[in-house]
Amino acid sequence: MADSPSPSRAGPQHVPARLPPDLADAARGGATLERFLHGLAGVDRVGLEQRAASLATRSVKKDAKLRAVDAAIGMIDLTTLEGADTAGKVRALAAKARNPDQQHAGTPPVAALCVYPDLVADAVTALGDSGIGVASVATAFPSGRSTLRAKLAEVELAVDSGAGEVDMVIDRAAFLSGRYAQVFDEIKEVRAACGGAHLKVILETGELGTYDNVRRASWLALLAGADFVKTSTGKVSPAATLPVTHVLLQAVRDWRERTGQLRGVKPAGGIRTTKDAIRYLVAVHEVAGPEWLSPLLFRFGASGLLNDLLMQRRTQLDGHYSGPDYVAVDL
Repeated sequence: MADSPSPSRAGPQHVPARLPPDLADAARGGATLERFLHGLAGVDRVGLEQRAASLATRSVKKDAKLRAVDAAIGMIDLTTLEGADTAGKVRALAAKARNPDQQHAGTPPVAALCVYPDLVADAVTALGDSGIGVASVATAFPSGRSTLRAKLAEVELAVDSGAGEVDMVIDRAAFLSGRYAQVFDEIKEVRAACGGAHLKVILETGELGTYDNVRRASWLALLAGADFVKTSTGKVSPAATLPVTHVLLQAVRDWRERTGQLRGVKPAGGIRTTKDAIRYLVAVHEVAGPEWLSPLLFRFGASGLLNDLLMQRRTQLDGHYSGPDYVAVDL
């Protein structure tokens, strides 16, 4: 990865894109959408996996490593999505989001705190005017199986409670059954319910079966108004992988080339170490481009990753390894 470029200040735009004719036709939904999605070029599985593996071997020198660690910390959506979550746990995570390492001034805050809709208000209060975003999952997370009315009610609860970002899940059964218009229309409805909040669309790539399906789902989400395409809920295995993330990065890169508009990518689930995070940053730089090396356009959905990044950051600054006993654990 090249020396850290200046972060982009232009995130996903809510102004409807002036689409080229073929994309405008596809965005009408129905049969034209299906024809467009099945007309996309197939993914070269062998080439994709070889490139992902090759980029993953690139090393990062010491000075660049500290910059990469700080960049990764600032791209984390610090996440708690457990049935036992409480307002107290959210407050504790909010404190960690604001000041991840109290012993090292200058540690950057994370990008956002991601919670369930009923805990959004607690997160908003705890984060105050820190500038850290509040994200909420919605639309019957993680299965995506519910009525549209129930899904929209969750979105409205999250947004009304102060969420600036909504992570929705698509109905994978509908997508895999070829009911693309249904999935497309649901995303559009959720996009409208989000108002000014950013919309991240979770594809649950581990259930889509093929890279071709991942590419189709990515383009479907972008056409329907997604600000970010996201790999996974973190509840299904496999979750995020480098090859799948390459496909998402290719989609937002090509969307920018076709429409002039920026869209983001969020891999989530299974990214636990600093080495993992740096591999993803290299992929972002090489596949989409340096403009995407910004929390405005790239996020990590993670819970345990932050602790490993903090340990590696201390190692870089102090010259010796700091074990997990020296980093505050998540509550």
